[in-house]
Amino acid sequence: YGVLGLGVFVRGLDMGRSLIAGAATLALLVLPIVIVASREALRAVPSTFRESGLALGATRWRTTWSVVLPAALPGVATSVILALSRALGETAPLVVVGALTYVTFLPDGIDAPYTALPIQIWSWVSRPQPEFIVNAAAGVVVLLGLLAVTNLSVVVLRDRAHKRVST
Repeated sequence: YGVLGLGVFVRGLDMGRSLIAGAATLALLVLPIVIVASREALRAVPSTFRESGLALGATRWRTTWSVVLPAALPGVATSVILALSRALGETAPLVVVGALTYVTFLPDGIDAPYTALPIQIWSWVSRPQPEFIVNAAAGVVVLLGLLAVTNLSVVVLRDRAHKRVST
């Protein structure tokens, strides 16, 4: 994915080694996961749900929107959290696209240089000064906290969707 992002976004679309090129590369990385898992979640909805909506006189679009999508939402939410979890830990494609190894500044736009948090943590751990070890530990806590918050929010959304479908 890194080489693809380098060829398409950095060189082909002339985005340079920018934040938007890295984001587009990660989007390409997670897109297949979301698409395949969402298709499977939609296929897992029983055909009786579709048939009952159509039998009540709803159009195909209305049946899909009001019956099938809410029933498939837990599976779609799970696919999104799996993809997001993978994107949070991916560093290799971003290195190829142009992520810096050590950044002492915040990016000031979508065309600014950037790094990935796992790269920054690795850079901090490789330095012998104690303040960098503290920074690395804080970075790990931020990464784990972000993952925990996204997991929790998806679980809550999935449970709400499941309650709506079962009532």
